[in-house]
Amino acid sequence: MAYLELDRVAKQFGAQTVVDDFSLAVGKGEFVSFLGPSGCGKTTTLQMIAGFLDPSRGAIRLEGRDLTAVHPARRGLGIVFQSYALFPHMTAAENVAFGLEMRRVPRAERAERVRAALAMVGLAGYEERYPRRMSGGQQQRVALARALVIRPSVLLLDEPLSNLDAKLREGMQIELRQIQRTLGTTTILVTHDQNEAMSLSDRIVVMSQGRIEQIGTPQETYEQPASAFVSQFLGKTNDFAATIDRTNASARLVAGSWSAPAPAGFSGPVTISIRPERIGFGDAGLAAKIVTRIFQGNHWLFQCESECGPAIVIRQNDGQTQPAEGDAVRLAWRVDDMSLRAGGAA
Repeated sequence: MAYLELDRVAKQFGAQTVVDDFSLAVGKGEFVSFLGPSGCGKTTTLQMIAGFLDPSRGAIRLEGRDLTAVHPARRGLGIVFQSYALFPHMTAAENVAFGLEMRRVPRAERAERVRAALAMVGLAGYEERYPRRMSGGQQQRVALARALVIRPSVLLLDEPLSNLDAKLREGMQIELRQIQRTLGTTTILVTHDQNEAMSLSDRIVVMSQGRIEQIGTPQETYEQPASAFVSQFLGKTNDFAATIDRTNASARLVAGSWSAPAPAGFSGPVTISIRPERIGFGDAGLAAKIVTRIFQGNHWLFQCESECGPAIVIRQNDGQTQPAEGDAVRLAWRVDDMSLRAGGAA
């Protein structure tokens, strides 16, 4: 039995369906991210789990218990908001202790749990500091400690790192994942940041227009996207229109001047989806011309115009001479490194 289960959950506001037929089983201790663009329904889904919104239909169960009629404060969930929502008139320790006070935890136990929670997020010695005297990263840690100190059955994170600068956000991602693994807390993260979802998650739920596009591990969703939306949203990708040529004894997959043995199960027009870092420059393959070459430190990014349309190629900076802008090249890749979808490229 799933630890947390969403069974055909939907949410409507008037005639508008914001979340539709959302089904997901989350295992105990799992870290799952809801990933998608603004307006895709991910935050609405999180709010239904938290109890701030009632589903229009469907069920949400925690350890088999239906949460539909359970008040948010009685669900035993920890929540970290994008804005952190700290009480400005309370110290860090008082903010963290608030949930324990509401649960009438004895004073001595409360003090010890607050101390341990702040130490866990790297804020030992900051107990008496007020939010206005703390950086954004420190406030985020206080909010996380406040959510964890109550020992929640599920931790809900609503884009908690989006207000941090890039370097601090990356460091907090590492710390958050380490804390989650140490505690084994079942965690749901809402984010629009693909790198964040891939860095933190055991599984990713990719959403678009209120529906699930794909559920899978970060590697599965990146390397085997289930739709054109997932392919384009989760990192950079190249989509090439191709066909299955069965005029010869052995079927061939053909895209311009690139070809390879055709995989089983496909016929007619198809779309090849291939990540930029999986494409190489070779003596044979798809004819292309380098339009722009950009140096990005540890790798080069090439924008190309190929016989099958625009293409992006990423090559590691290995010290070797790279093609120049205006050079004619051939783009090649292994069949194992691409994914295939029925129908032509959009």
